[in-house]
Amino acid sequence: MRRKRKITCVVLILVWLLGTLYIFWDGMVENFGGSNKPFNLKSVKVEEYLKETSEQDVQEPMRKHAFNIVISNKLPPDRSLPDARSSRCLSHFSSIPQSLPTTSIIIAFHNEARSALLRTIVSILKRTPLELIAEILLIDDFSNNPQDGQLLVHIPKVKLVRNTNREGLIRSRVKGSKLAKGKILTFMDSHCEVNVGWLQPLLQRIIQEPKCIVTPVIDVIDKESFVYTRAPEILQGGFDWSLNFRWEEQPYKRKVDEIKPVKTPVISGSIFSVNKDWFDNVGRLDTKMDIWGGENFELSFRTWMCGGMMEIIPCSRVGHVNRKQHPYIFPDGNVNTYLKNTRRTVEIWMDEYKRFFYAARPSSRMQAFGDISERRNLRVKLHCENFRWYLEHVYPNLKLPVSDELAYGHIKQGDHCIDLDPGQLPVITKLRFCSESKMAQDWSWRRKGIIVSNGMCLTSDPLVTHDYVVVQFCNYGDNQRWYRHLKQIVHESTGLCIDSHDSGKGLIVADCDDSLDTQQWEITVENPASLEKEYLDNT
Repeated sequence: MRRKRKITCVVLILVWLLGTLYIFWDGMVENFGGSNKPFNLKSVKVEEYLKETSEQDVQEPMRKHAFNIVISNKLPPDRSLPDARSSRCLSHFSSIPQSLPTTSIIIAFHNEARSALLRTIVSILKRTPLELIAEILLIDDFSNNPQDGQLLVHIPKVKLVRNTNREGLIRSRVKGSKLAKGKILTFMDSHCEVNVGWLQPLLQRIIQEPKCIVTPVIDVIDKESFVYTRAPEILQGGFDWSLNFRWEEQPYKRKVDEIKPVKTPVISGSIFSVNKDWFDNVGRLDTKMDIWGGENFELSFRTWMCGGMMEIIPCSRVGHVNRKQHPYIFPDGNVNTYLKNTRRTVEIWMDEYKRFFYAARPSSRMQAFGDISERRNLRVKLHCENFRWYLEHVYPNLKLPVSDELAYGHIKQGDHCIDLDPGQLPVITKLRFCSESKMAQDWSWRRKGIIVSNGMCLTSDPLVTHDYVVVQFCNYGDNQRWYRHLKQIVHESTGLCIDSHDSGKGLIVADCDDSLDTQQWEITVENPASLEKEYLDNT
């Protein structure tokens, strides 16, 4: 009998301990913004608000929003999500001080699916301590139906500003940043769902590093099924020389703490938080960019090069619907708009490395990009580093397209540059006024002595080309090898020099005479000693 009583007492004590532990754990999760409980949405008549699905939407659910609107509308605004964090995050961040700053959450949208917009807002209110939210600032970028935003203004914390004209995501975000009251700005796309405990790690990191722009690990919400999939923590933002954003593994195997912030060369731009004062001082976003695209590169380069840094916070998780195409209209076309924005970034921040971008995207040279003097002045004012510093210290993993280059740029006499007539055969070189927009005037002098433009090599064969200097497919033969002597460019196999005395017809090779101005050539970037014959012969 006594044995049974002891067992009963032990069982009761265990039940009590487990119950106490559950209450404590549940409270800690709740305090850490971890609620996955149903959210009471009294201020919006959800069924009425979502009456936007037409018969055509049912037949073509991906057409209007580039994600499945039928599935999106069927999901509850407060649906539960799997906790995607490492198991160590909760215990680590449970000690976050309560005196965190407030944040203004800025959501710009244009003709967004109502169900996606509502679910974004509800996920924030459901999984964030309300005392940390200064406001949820909706910037309606002149949506076709003003009711998309107006019907949401009675939701707690929500404020609405509607643009009187289409401004685009970039200018709308800047507008929101100027109106925001929170000490921290959090920018978020209008088709996201925040996960449990997403905000506090971001705020804490900004307290530690006020000049750090932080972004969560961005989990994937499938555009067709809306299934929420956990993304790995070990990725960083990167790009290629055409400035296509990509996720990539860090350049070394991460042996440090899995919940430690990850430095990232660029961010995707869909969700990030930043100290408002720092954001204002460093120049916000480039408001002469249009609609969307390229602003994440401009912000990333500027932040790193001007004294800040960018990090991904592994214990912060936000889901994002990744669409393959844009569901809305770009007034100037999406390609032209993206190229304009990207050219602004390239011309302001990439210095001599911009030629690699133009080599990857030659058509972009034809796209106007507007006045950039104000942003260039900002770079000077902020005493920013150059792009070489960025490549060496921030993104050393980005390999240069050319590894054996000794000189590059324009080959010129005064304001005239070596140019091509690609429409004629053979392609004879001529002198024309220098132009930054002409790819045919960009030359690269390689280690073996070849001089390359657009994949073709500067060539001279007196018997075949009648002393004219032409371009031909590169064969790395003696007829394509050149070296520098003083300011002259000397053909290795003949010892003749490039001469422009009859440049209207074409450049020729002639007996070298260093007293002739027609044989004196400047190159934009060069180390003359590295182009001398003795050096080239030994490489």
